Amino acid sequence: MKEETHPDYRKVVVMDTSSGYKFLTGSTMESTETIEWEDGHTYPLVKVEVSSDTHPFYTGKQKFSDRGGRVEKFNEKFNMKTEKE
Repeated sequence: MKEETHPDYRKVVVMDTSSGYKFLTGSTMESTETIEWEDGHTYPLVKVEVSSDTHPFYTGKQKFSDRGGRVEKFNEKFNMKTEKE
C-alpha cells in the first residue's frame, strides 16, 4: 500500500443546526470551533443543516423549523406578489 494516500481521519462532533442534535464520528472535515463532548474530551465542532435527525428519508416524516422567513425574503427580494395581494 502506498504511503500518504489515505486522509487523516480524526474524531469530530457534528451538530445539526436545525434540531441541535449532536453526534461523535470520524471525519476529515476541518473546523475552527471546538466543543467538549460527554466523555470530557474536546473535539472540533462541524455544523450541518441536515442530518439523519432531520432528513425525511431517515425520520419518515417532514420536520419543519423556522428558517427566519426565507420565502418572504425571497419574494421581497425579487418583488414577487403573493396570492393574497
